[in-house]
Amino acid sequence: MRLKLKHTISILSLSIVSFIVLLTACSKDTQVIDYGDFPVEIGKIFANKCSTSGCHNDKSNGNCENFNMASFTKLFLGSEHGSPIIPYRSDFSTLCNLINTYSDLGFTSGPTMPLNGNMLSKNEVITIKNWIDHGAPDKDGNVMWSDNPNRKKYYVLNQGCDVVTVCDAETQLPMRYITVGNLPTTEVPHMIRISPDGNYWYVVFVNNNILQKYRTTDDVLVGEIDLGKDVSNNPFNNWNTITISNDSKKAYCVSWQGNSRVASVDIEHMKLIHNIGGTTYAHGSALNKTNDTLYVTSQSGNYIYKVDTGLTTFNQVVLDLSGIPNNTAGTLDPHEIVFSLDGTTYFVTCQASNEIRVMSTSSNSLLQVIATGKMPLEIVKSNTQQKLYVTCEDEPNATNPLQKGCVTVIDMNSYVATNHPVGFQPHGITLDETNGYVIVASRNVLSSGPPPHHTFACGRTGFVNYFKIATMELLEKETVVASDPYSLAIRP
Repeated sequence: MRLKLKHTISILSLSIVSFIVLLTACSKDTQVIDYGDFPVEIGKIFANKCSTSGCHNDKSNGNCENFNMASFTKLFLGSEHGSPIIPYRSDFSTLCNLINTYSDLGFTSGPTMPLNGNMLSKNEVITIKNWIDHGAPDKDGNVMWSDNPNRKKYYVLNQGCDVVTVCDAETQLPMRYITVGNLPTTEVPHMIRISPDGNYWYVVFVNNNILQKYRTTDDVLVGEIDLGKDVSNNPFNNWNTITISNDSKKAYCVSWQGNSRVASVDIEHMKLIHNIGGTTYAHGSALNKTNDTLYVTSQSGNYIYKVDTGLTTFNQVVLDLSGIPNNTAGTLDPHEIVFSLDGTTYFVTCQASNEIRVMSTSSNSLLQVIATGKMPLEIVKSNTQQKLYVTCEDEPNATNPLQKGCVTVIDMNSYVATNHPVGFQPHGITLDETNGYVIVASRNVLSSGPPPHHTFACGRTGFVNYFKIATMELLEKETVVASDPYSLAIRP
């Protein structure tokens, strides 16, 4: 009897131990859920609300603009229209606008996500916004795009938002949004330029008198300088353009107004050298090959200025055969200027006459008139292709009213020109000759333009398009950026 009782107790003990082991194992299985490289609180929301059947997962993302939220790596491959998540900037992350239905948490836009599902709770929206504002790191604290300070990238200056969109050149994806300026009011940044050595980028403003300097490795502000005012002491002088010397030590800034100013700046030490008046509606600028003469367009009339870099002598160069300078708006209205590869000629975009004027550097005589699309503005040159690329903002498209503008490509040797339709109000342009692209920014500020794919709090968005530089084939890819993308620059 005692043996049988002992045997029964042993069986009972073994059963209890087995039950405890089984219970412990089950508890562990339910507690540990693998959310990949996402932080747990973010992975939980994405897995249960976003990367679900029929939505942003491996199988269904093709129906969702190819935006895949199944893993951290796939998330940052972006979508058909760019990057829905911008590290450190929930205000420029379109994902936040689409999931947010709470007015006190910032801007909202439709369609609300999850589509046809239950909206995210307020705490879930706050969790995602806070995660993005802290860099949107993975579970180990790694922030996307922070691994390579020498990354090749291009910059889109957004006039409507006082920000610069920083894009990865290889993938054409927006990586960061950098707020520029130093005032609480809208400052309307007008041009961005990168120094020839590739170390810094610079911005001037319509509604501020400063030149700002940012480092290209981390896009951090390193200095700014007051460019001075005119004799009337106007609060702002409408600074429009920047030209930088070949040695990256000096910059020349031009203001656009009836009494224009030209400022020369020691950008190595951020000191103002000169602020000189005497020009009228000055706009575009370029330095000759030896960097001893500054050429400045007068954007009302038929002439440009030729100025020594000490800013002591201003000479007018008439662009037509009349030989007589005039300030009559609508004559030629030269906008921008660029020199040939050898510096013996220069090319001027004339926005009123829809043409490029080719001038001799030595004699300042007219060599050629090249027809372009309507309203030619910005111009860049390719050393490898020996061609010029000009944005023409008003070129109509008879078959597509939602497309307005073109890029005119000009062979610098034969002067043969071809037009390539693109975007809506294209303005900024740059060349990525490493990856083989012509990059064009469309302002899309008119209500007659294509409806913005997304909207930010500062207004309707613009977009960026890409041509293959070798064939001028327009890619289907289009990158949405903040309001009024006006100027482009690429890190050499």
